[in-house]
Amino acid sequence: MNPYTELAAPVEHCLTEKNSEFLSFLLPVHSRDEAMTLINQFREQYRAANHVCWAYIIGNTRQPETQAFSDDGEPGGTAGKPMLHVLTEQELGNCLAVVVRYFGGVKLGAGGLVRAYSAAVSQAAALATTTMVLPLVQRIVTLDFAYETKARLLLEQLGGQLLNAQYSQQVQLTVSLPLANIGDFSQQLQNISSGSAEINEVPPAADN
Repeated sequence: MNPYTELAAPVEHCLTEKNSEFLSFLLPVHSRDEAMTLINQFREQYRAANHVCWAYIIGNTRQPETQAFSDDGEPGGTAGKPMLHVLTEQELGNCLAVVVRYFGGVKLGAGGLVRAYSAAVSQAAALATTTMVLPLVQRIVTLDFAYETKARLLLEQLGGQLLNAQYSQQVQLTVSLPLANIGDFSQQLQNISSGSAEINEVPPAADN
């Protein structure tokens, strides 16, 4: 649950290597299904191309939720894997890379293909913008009515969000905030409430 960077917006780039044209596309994705839908759209759009190679990483590049790649007919290990390697090294999480190749009549050889596909994605990545993804945690805060306004203000200051509020003898707030800020939130909330506020983890949902 560490912070990580993800691709913020789509990128397009074109590389020509020994008459072969490599069209590179980087697209933000957040699931395997989303990635595969886009890949099928590229295959349909570029049916005249010789190869439509791809690689994607969902989540943190260092601890991905899932990742995959395809050489789409190029010699094994010369396209998809080098593309995935670039995404990892450039820390482009939640990213799909697609490289469409139009063969120019000159064979590049295995080493040349690895270099070309790597360069195609690397040069596109150099144009990319990223955003920081901060893992969120949820907590249930129970406190007296007198402290609710200050608690809500503190939550906002620390980049959190109020998910639910329930009122009985006390106020119960279900909140979400960045994992990195949970310590500050807990400490300052105790200061605000003179130590009377309770902060608990959200219990797991019961199985039906």
